[in-house]
Amino acid sequence: MPIPLVNSVASWFLKKRFHQIELFLKYPYEVQNELLMNLLDLSKHTEFGQQYDFKSIRTYREFAARVPVSTYENYHHWIQRSRQGEQNLFWPKPIKWFAKSSGTTNTKSKFIPVSNAALEDCHYAAGKDLLCMYLNNNPNSELFNGKNLRLGGSKELYEENGTVFGDLSAILIDNMPFWAEFSSTPSNKVSLMSDWNTKMQAIVDETVNENVTSLAGVPSWMLVLLNQVLETSGQSNLLDIWPNLEVYFHGGVSFMPYVGQYKKIIPKKDFNYYETYNASEGFFAIQDQNNSNELLLMLDYGIFYEFIPMDTYGTSEEKIIPLHEVEKGKNYAMIITTNAGLWRYKIGDTVKFTCIDPYRIKVTGRTKHFINAFGEELIIENTEKALQNISKKMNFEISDYTVAPIFMKGNEKGAHEWLIEFKTPPEDLNYFTELLDNALKALNSDYEAKRYNNMTLNPPKINIARTGLFHDWLKRKNKLGGQHKVPRLSNSREFLEELFNLF
Repeated sequence: MPIPLVNSVASWFLKKRFHQIELFLKYPYEVQNELLMNLLDLSKHTEFGQQYDFKSIRTYREFAARVPVSTYENYHHWIQRSRQGEQNLFWPKPIKWFAKSSGTTNTKSKFIPVSNAALEDCHYAAGKDLLCMYLNNNPNSELFNGKNLRLGGSKELYEENGTVFGDLSAILIDNMPFWAEFSSTPSNKVSLMSDWNTKMQAIVDETVNENVTSLAGVPSWMLVLLNQVLETSGQSNLLDIWPNLEVYFHGGVSFMPYVGQYKKIIPKKDFNYYETYNASEGFFAIQDQNNSNELLLMLDYGIFYEFIPMDTYGTSEEKIIPLHEVEKGKNYAMIITTNAGLWRYKIGDTVKFTCIDPYRIKVTGRTKHFINAFGEELIIENTEKALQNISKKMNFEISDYTVAPIFMKGNEKGAHEWLIEFKTPPEDLNYFTELLDNALKALNSDYEAKRYNNMTLNPPKINIARTGLFHDWLKRKNKLGGQHKVPRLSNSREFLEELFNLF
C-alpha cells in the first residue's frame, strides 16, 4: 500500500478515535465513573464480586468503603486458583494468559492475569493510539515506508493446566494479528528466542539490512542492541545503516540517563522520542505531544484509577483519593482496577501530575525504590534529574547505577553509597561527586537539610563498577532483557552487597 494511502487510512482512524479521546479529555470523571460501574456490573456474579456484593454498589464511595486495597501478596491465592484452570473468580470471562514478572523488589515470580479485554481494549488499543498521536503530530511521517524494530522480552511461553504464562511482550507478540509481523522486525521466531545473547545477534543479522524507520523497546536493553548493530556493521551511527529512522518509542525505565548516548548514535536534530507508560498490569499513559516529557493518562482503556499521596503512604494517615482529587505537582502511588480482574491493586509505581486539564503525568519511581533511611525521602526522579543536570557540565556517560544507604554506626554519620558503571567515566571523580551532591540538594530540600554541615549525612560515596557488572548480576538472576531492570534506589543494602560480591 503506498505511503500516502496508508497515512490517509491512519488519518481516518485517527479522527474517529480522537472523538473518543476528546470525550475523556472533556469529561474525565464521568468517563472514569462509568467505566468503574461497568466493571462492577460485568463482575457481579464472579466469586470476588459476590464476596463484596458488587451488585449493590452504586457509587465510588461505596466501592472504596467495601473493597479493600490489595497487593500481589493479597491477590496471590486468587491468581493461583485461576492458574489451575478455575474460572469466574475475579473476572467473568476465561483468563488464559498470565504475564510473568519477577519485578525488582522480590525474587518471587508474579503472574499477572491478562484477559482478552486487556489485550484488545488496553494493550493493543494503546499501540494504535500511540501511532495515531505520532502521525497526527508528524503529518509528513514516512513511518510505514519501513519497519519497526521491536525489542521485547526474551522468554518463551509455557503452558500449565490450560493456561499460558510468559513475558507480557511474548504474550502480545503471540496474539498479534498475522499482518502485524509484516511491519515489524525481527520475525516472531527471533523475537521469542529464549537465550538473550543468541537472540541479540540474531536480531542484528535480521535487521541490519532492513529499512528500519522506528524503534520500540526499553532504553537500556535497546542501547545494548543498537551498539551491537554498530559494532557488527562497522558504522559510527545508526543513520548510516537506517537513513530513514525517525522515531524511538520507549518505556520501562527512565530515559534520562540514556539521552546523551542515543543522541550520539542517532545524530538527527528532528529525530523524535515518544515515551509510553505500561506494565504487565495494563497500559496507562502515552506521550501525546512532540518534544514533551509528559504523558497523557488514558482514561478509557478499562482501567479505573485511584491514588495515595506519598506523604501519607504507609502511615496511619494514609488516604486514597480518586482522580478528581489529585493535585498538580504532588507525588502519588497508583492504585488500579482493571478489565483483567485486578481490584484496587497497588501497582507499586509513583507518578506526579504535571497537568490536570488534561491529566498528564510523569513516572517518578517505585513505592519500594527510594531511600529514606535518614528522612531524606530521595526518589528516582531526583537521582535521574541530578545526573542529567550535571552531565551538562561534565563529559560522562552512565550504563547503570544503584544507590543504597550507609547506615550510622556509633558516632559515624550516614551517607549514600553509589555504584556506577560508566560507559565514559568523568575525568575528575571528586568533582563529579561534588556536582552530584549539589544537584541533589537543589532538587530535594529534605536531602539538603540532612546534608547541611554534614549534620546527618556525609557526602555521597561513589564506587566505579567494572564493565559488565550489572549485566552479570542480571544474568545470574536470569533477568537479562525485556522489562528487567536494575533497582536504582533501595532502603537496604541487599542489592549493593550482591553487586559488590561480583566485583
